[in-house]
Amino acid sequence: NLMKEYIKLQTTLRDAGISTEIYPGENKLKKQMEYANKIKSPAVILFGEDEIKSGKPTLRDLSSGNEKSIPIKEGSERDIWRMARDNKGDNKPKILALVGRNPYASIDEVFQTGGIIWLLAGAKYPVNIGFTIRTAEVSGANAVFIDSNLNNSERKGALRASMKAHRFIPLHWADGLSIVDKAKNFGYRIISIEDVGSKSPWEVDFTGNVLLIIGGEREGISQSILDKSDVILRIPMTGFVPSFNLQAPMAIVAAEAQRQRSA
Repeated sequence: NLMKEYIKLQTTLRDAGISTEIYPGENKLKKQMEYANKIKSPAVILFGEDEIKSGKPTLRDLSSGNEKSIPIKEGSERDIWRMARDNKGDNKPKILALVGRNPYASIDEVFQTGGIIWLLAGAKYPVNIGFTIRTAEVSGANAVFIDSNLNNSERKGALRASMKAHRFIPLHWADGLSIVDKAKNFGYRIISIEDVGSKSPWEVDFTGNVLLIIGGEREGISQSILDKSDVILRIPMTGFVPSFNLQAPMAIVAAEAQRQRSA
């Protein structure tokens, strides 16, 4: 069974043009490393029973000795084509490396990384939540926290509505007030989007480490969170209907933040 997994990984890497060899034997790790050095391999993949169960082989750089666990996920040809940097023509990539955000980062690791983080505080509808996850991911946010009382089936519905964007960004279901307190402890500015705000998105600085908060469909952001906010901004409205759909103000702020941070 192990050899079957080794051959599967070797085939995937070779199809992607990466020269790969399976160690010919069952010697101890020291002997395997000596063999890798002998054939001048720049790196080795440690892929034992534990790594196969977790789906996270360990890549070791033989020049520096540094190691990193790298999760492997299988995707459809369409997924890989869509995510590829160069997807013109019929030359479809066989393998892609996801760099940047670590979708498996813990809450503390998310805050240590820095950047823009979204907190969705109190939304009730899975489809709306899914759309906000997708908006956060595509606009370059570092993570999404969701404070919502959804059951497992509803959470799965939210992830489906996100076009499975959660595969590429850290996503945590957590208590909103606790997340705000933790963000403050890590030195983040807290910016809430609510009708009681006095500034427009174009008057607010979104650079640096920022926690952006958007409230639920009916009740908005709780007063306890608003009281801890450094800035409360309001999306201008000129029509008769008194509110946007949930993801619309998020997209407006996300686009302005992306513009400022890439300037």
